Amino acid sequence: MAKVLTHMTMSLDGFIASPRDEVGELFEWYEAGAVNVPNPNDTVTFQVDEAGARVLEEFTGNCGALVAGRRLFDIADGWGDKHPAGAPVVVVTHRAPEDAAGKWPTTTFVDGVGAAIARAKEIAGDRDVTIASAAVTQQALDLGLVDEVCVSLVPVLFGEGIPYFAKLARGHLLLEDPVVVQGRRALHLRYPVRR
Repeated sequence: MAKVLTHMTMSLDGFIASPRDEVGELFEWYEAGAVNVPNPNDTVTFQVDEAGARVLEEFTGNCGALVAGRRLFDIADGWGDKHPAGAPVVVVTHRAPEDAAGKWPTTTFVDGVGAAIARAKEIAGDRDVTIASAAVTQQALDLGLVDEVCVSLVPVLFGEGIPYFAKLARGHLLLEDPVVVQGRRALHLRYPVRR
């Protein structure tokens, strides 16, 4: 059954980037091994360990659509309209870029998290929807739209930065026991949301 899941790489102290949107050592695990995981974006390479390859292949192999926030989309320049997950991207924004149709023809721009998740589910069909944005994750959790929270936890402390998780409007959110995959330079955790 298709799920809505979140996935971010996070420092041990809970950050997905520095205050200046730099990921620093967080992405070292993408280059920590000998297994090449192909993706449709020729500007991005994944050379990971065997455990990391299994995790990436699982995330990308069943990803039917990816939801991102406008901030991440702009930082990545829309991934050149070819996200490494190999799926169409739905961007949450109040205003689409003026040149969107010409520059990013496979990207959909939607106003609001609920509408973005609904559109991503339509696009994904029987495949998963992955949220790759801290702010969108926060709002989707508050709306009860997330089935699984995934974290690639990296052994680095940032001390400050952009947190993956923040205050939940509805209070505590219980998760089931994690599925754990130990990789090189990352511990991959998957927590189903308790219903």
